[in-house]
Formats: sequence, C-alpha cells, structure tokens
Amino acid sequence: MLYFDSDYMCGAHPEILDALTKTNHEQTIGYGSDEHSTNARQLAREMCGTPDADVFFLIGGTQTNATVIDGLLRPYQGVLAAESAHINVHESGAIESSGHKVITLPQKDGKITADTVRNYLKNFYADETWEHMVIPGMLYITFPTECGAVYKLSELEQISDVCHEYNIPLYLDGARLGYGLYAEGSDVTIKDIARICDVFYIGGTKEGLLFGEAIIAKKGLLTNFFTLMKQHGSVLAKGRLLGVQFETLFSNNLYRRISEHAVSLALKLRNGFIAKGYQPAFASPTNQQFFTLPNTLIDKLRKHASFEDWGPRGETHTTVRFVTSWATTEENINELISYL
Repeated sequence: MLYFDSDYMCGAHPEILDALTKTNHEQTIGYGSDEHSTNARQLAREMCGTPDADVFFLIGGTQTNATVIDGLLRPYQGVLAAESAHINVHESGAIESSGHKVITLPQKDGKITADTVRNYLKNFYADETWEHMVIPGMLYITFPTECGAVYKLSELEQISDVCHEYNIPLYLDGARLGYGLYAEGSDVTIKDIARICDVFYIGGTKEGLLFGEAIIAKKGLLTNFFTLMKQHGSVLAKGRLLGVQFETLFSNNLYRRISEHAVSLALKLRNGFIAKGYQPAFASPTNQQFFTLPNTLIDKLRKHASFEDWGPRGETHTTVRFVTSWATTEENINELISYL
C-alpha cells in the first residue's frame, strides 16, 4: 500500500533518529535547559538572521497555536484569520476554549489580502459601538496555506504594513513552512519571514521530526511565556528530546533537504496526473497536491494507495489530497501514476 495521507505518517527522518540514539544515554537537566536545546535555539536564530529572538520548543501544532495566541491576546481580544484557517476549521475549538474568538475573513486558496485586513479593521473602528465587540488583537496566517498556496514576498510585506498600522502582531503558522519556502517559484526566505512576522513557528512534526515545533518571536513580545506554556501543558520534562531533534534539523542543511525532496516529488506527482489528463484543483507548488477525480477512479486508486478526501464525497467527482514527505520515493510516485 502507498501512503499519501499526510507528511507525518512515518516516524522520523533517519538523521533525527540517529541523533536521538547517539544521545540516548546522556544525563541532562529537563524542561529545555539542556545544552542541546540551547544550541538548537542558537542555530534557529542564526538560520533566521535574528540574533535577539526568543525561541521556544513545543510539541505539536494545535498546542503551539493555542499557546501563542493566548500569549499575544488580552482576554477581550480575538484573532483575525482566513475562513479556511486551521485554527478555525480543524483545531476543535482550541482557540475559543482559551477564551479568544476566531474572527474570520474572506480568502482565496487560504490566502487573505492586505486590503481585506485593512477594510475589516477600518470598518471595525468606524463603528461607534466597537467597545462592545470582540476587539481584533492579532492576525493569523499560514504559509503555505491549507490549500498549498504560497504568499509572495510583496503580499506578506503589505499584510505586515497593515498590522503595523493598527498595532497588532502578525503571527504565521509554519507547520509546513519549509515546503512553502522551497516551493516552485517561491520568492520568500526564512529571513524574510523572521523580518516580517512578529511571531512564527518552524514546524518539525511535518518536516521529519518525531514531534516538535519551534517558535521564533521578537524579543520580549511573549512575556512570561514559559509559565503560559506550563498552563497549556506545552512543556516537555524531557525537553532535550526537542532540543536534539531541532539541533539536527537545523544542521547540515537537513531542513532544506527534507523540504526540497518532498516538493520535487510532489511536482512529479502533479505532472504525472496532468499527463494523464487530470488538472489540479488548486495551484499548489508545495508538497500538497489536490485533484478533483471521478469517484470510480478514486475507488480504484484506494485499492493501492491511501489519501484523503478534501471535503465531502461528491455524487460523481470528489476533490482529494496527496501529500509527500521525506519518506516518499520516486518509486512511490511512479507506482501511483501507473494506476491512473
């Protein structure tokens, strides 16, 4: 059976496992105060070009989003996000459960525009009763989006300008950040992300780690954040397990190698489908590829491959998603295409 459901179906990249094995018998202090975590934080700062940034390691994406958003907002504030945003659709109300409303904005392929954000904020404060409403206290975006779309550098800069205009922080969900940075035609670097965003995270769970996400924040923005992490159950006692993994991911170009490998095979998959007459449902240059296929073909493919329906099954056709990762091989792609 071939597996294209997601990019975290296998355990971990061999280099990550090797590093964990080699350090397994080391005796280290806990909660991320070990030397591996300290080194990983420094490597993250160097990679992002942010020598003064605060760096925190958490375990999973939903946990990271909930903790960061809770740390940035006052109790009476909400978070602006695209209608399709992960925090609005697929995080089981994690944000709302901490007392913060998700305020949704129109989107296309998961992307929102600077004009959309500006118009919302302008109209919000033009209402004389705004003090009776949930105040928009920050903006959440994803890179790439849930549909695999990638913002251009100019789009991110324009969105950032609006956030600065209204004095709200810009937070970027980077669960699949590498696949956006090294996507076909991307003009954004990780240093651009670090310069433009107030807070973002570098996803590890979907980029070859057993688990883990690395938050990069402008210095002093997330005050008393370790305590808030504890409240959210986000502090790992054996913190060195995160430190070792990110220390490895941020060394020897591994983060880029994993990202480029998955993206190149996703594009091979896309081209194979196109050659067979099936056009992508979304223009994704990343490791996620979407196609609206006849249900008869989907049923045929499911005998050989596992992948996700992207929404409810249609009467005759359904949109489905295929995802590649560090563990995907060219042989996997060739075999999948042979079944079309």
